[in-house]
Amino acid sequence: MDEELVTTAELAARLKLSTRSIYRYYADGKITPDFTTPGGEHRWNVENVKEQLRALRRRPT
Repeated sequence: MDEELVTTAELAARLKLSTRSIYRYYADGKITPDFTTPGGEHRWNVENVKEQLRALRRRPT
């Protein structure tokens, strides 16, 4: 598994989403970062976020 942590902007680029979408998913509690710096910036494992997003699609509505 890829253990590299990326910034929010890098995550958005890799997932082909806007940074605004990433922040919205985070604010809504739909995705969680792997690490948050003391300055409040998030670091993400791309594969973990992909799995969190897949889980959202599997949830019954």
